Amino acid sequence: MEFSVKKLDILKELNLAQGVVERKTTLPILSNLLLEAEEGLLRISATDLELGIRCACSAKTKKDGVGTVPAKRLLEIVRSLPDAEIKLKVLENHWVQVTCERSSFKLVGMAKDSFPVLPAVPKPLAAIPAPVLSNLIQKTIFAISSEESRYTLNGALLMLKPESVAMVSTDGHRLAMIERQIKIAGLSNELRLLIPKKAMGELLKLLAESDEAAHVELAKDESHLFFSVGGRILISRMLTGQFPNYEAVLPRDNNRVAELDKDLVTAAIRRVALLADERSRAIRVQLDKDKLEVFSSSGEYGEAHETLDAAFTGEPLQIGFDYQYLLDFLSVLSEGGKVRLELKDEQSAGQLRPSEQEAYQYRYVVMPMRI
Repeated sequence: MEFSVKKLDILKELNLAQGVVERKTTLPILSNLLLEAEEGLLRISATDLELGIRCACSAKTKKDGVGTVPAKRLLEIVRSLPDAEIKLKVLENHWVQVTCERSSFKLVGMAKDSFPVLPAVPKPLAAIPAPVLSNLIQKTIFAISSEESRYTLNGALLMLKPESVAMVSTDGHRLAMIERQIKIAGLSNELRLLIPKKAMGELLKLLAESDEAAHVELAKDESHLFFSVGGRILISRMLTGQFPNYEAVLPRDNNRVAELDKDLVTAAIRRVALLADERSRAIRVQLDKDKLEVFSSSGEYGEAHETLDAAFTGEPLQIGFDYQYLLDFLSVLSEGGKVRLELKDEQSAGQLRPSEQEAYQYRYVVMPMRI
């Protein structure tokens, strides 16, 4: 195999593939990329056996062929080179030579036959506009559980219907749900996909590189999910099991409603959190006529208190929350808007949502803490 490629072309693809490459592995081949040069195209593949990616860029192929190369070292080399044409050539014993202007490197590769075979992409089931899927992921990924024992909570549930798309995630303490009314091309009935958190993170990177008008084609086989966008394909092992009945925890009658300035309440919580207990991350929220007060205290650091104006006329109430859960939600909202805090009582889950919702319906449910 021998080919040449522009630095910026290959660098973009190497950056995208890097997130999939397994760093701490007992299988050394998983630290490598599979490079395939053929008819003016360079295809790059990476996998950690749970997640795989295939991307490509144009190249001048002198000799078609296949080789593997250490992913991290190749990325570091390409980054360090000048903005010029880079040549790659497979030598004897699987070594790979990289040359650019006056620089030359020889990397220890591995036999291409030991690289895992990525599954073929089946026929697409549906297509979603890339900006829509990107927004769904950004608004829910932070509420996914990191506890490996709670397997079905290690991803988000994507629900597709012919006229709408929704995504929901939960870790048992909070729940994020976003929905949009939109025609889904190629879909005749409901499709539910449980997408692992790591796959969502890598998908966000692909979507950030895609065109505004691009669509993501979704497909699946018995054990994998496939996301195709702009000539790049992300392949994820499917999460099995039943996602919890999230509708059962959605608040029905939270009639104590406060309307708050999103930026002001975010800043206030950040300040008060400076003196909150580090282990519990608990803060106390007190609602009274036209005001909201936020308190924190810890035996180690002291106490903090801040008062904010709030549009609130209901019965007074105080409730405890994990401040990080509140900040996670507030940080993904657009700046300058208003947010609604909807409560029932001190023991029931609180709900937050943007005050002005047009294209998307977004809600965030947080369990209270004892204070």
